[in-house]
Amino acid sequence: MSHSNAWLDDVHPSPYVEQLALGFRALRFKQPLEREYRAYLLEDSIELRRIALSVAMALWLAFAALDFVVVQGAQVWWMLVVRLSVFALLAICAWLIFKRDLLRLTLPLSLLCVLALGAGAALVVGIAHRADPTYPYEGLLLISMGAYFLIGLRLVEAVSCAMLVCLAYVAAEVWVGLSAPQLVNNALFLLFSNLIGAVGCYLLEFKSREHFLVSRLMQILADRDSLTGLHNRRSFNRQFDRLWRQAQREGRSLALLLCDIDHFKAYNDCYGHQAGDAVLQQVAGLLQAVGRRPLDMAVRLGGEEFAVLLYDICPEEAAKRAEVLRASLELLDIRHERSDTASMLTMSIGVACIQHGGEGRFAHLYEHADRALYTAKASGRNQVVA
Repeated sequence: MSHSNAWLDDVHPSPYVEQLALGFRALRFKQPLEREYRAYLLEDSIELRRIALSVAMALWLAFAALDFVVVQGAQVWWMLVVRLSVFALLAICAWLIFKRDLLRLTLPLSLLCVLALGAGAALVVGIAHRADPTYPYEGLLLISMGAYFLIGLRLVEAVSCAMLVCLAYVAAEVWVGLSAPQLVNNALFLLFSNLIGAVGCYLLEFKSREHFLVSRLMQILADRDSLTGLHNRRSFNRQFDRLWRQAQREGRSLALLLCDIDHFKAYNDCYGHQAGDAVLQQVAGLLQAVGRRPLDMAVRLGGEEFAVLLYDICPEEAAKRAEVLRASLELLDIRHERSDTASMLTMSIGVACIQHGGEGRFAHLYEHADRALYTAKASGRNQVVA
């Protein structure tokens, strides 16, 4: 791991941490992270693509007007036909791209626009060179640079489009019979210019991918406990209201399991804080196994206090899940010589459930679960009270 990524050693493992540590010089993530990045890039660049397409359409019409000034003769009308045909295609693509419900078509439509502009410009240059061999062909660079920098394409997409544009230009010039020395000179100019654009696009995509990983990781660090990887209290409080509203809409219930590791301070004093941290991570794994469904949530509230929020579950099933959790820790048989409850590490759990249509919010649910946990601890610990 490079020195710049040494801070990742202190971050709880996640796909984003792993990818940052591995690197991505080939501009490729491991699946399913690559799919997530491409979806993020598509959503993030949609406005940029709309603006770029609007500007491209305006410039395309401006160049059409300029053709009448630069080119004399019948060729200018054929050039106008090409310009208007490409503009019509761009207008259709723009209408589809601006429709929000067709987001999945944005990328193929963007590629189609770049290729249409490139092929159209190459054909326009070829037609113009029949009448005037000095007609500027460098405008093709604007299209290539737009593919590299202005519409959020990945490097492989931008390079593919730019190379196809170059091939279309060469084909058009061969068709009109441009002299070989001039054709070679023009083609080399375009190729080397594209090389510069490709290097810039590589650096741009590299930074885009790095920003994606770091921003996702920062979001995890804000919402997760760094030691256990569970949700933290702030994330729990924020998401409970959303789950509560969803439960009310769908007619579902919510159950809260409040968990406390028995005599954990004595365990830390006896075995040391490193052993205590290892225990907390093991307990976190047990909680994640209990709250494994998409809308369930396992939380570290602080210290040795944990919680599991269970969505759409009856009180009986919630109590059964709590008992499985309690027994799972007991089965690990983690020795605890300072415990007044058992010879191994144990856990007390309080359970509360809010049925659909019942009154109350998080404070009421938490209060009932906390009262049940207090009863479990006062009754000898290592038990579940619902």
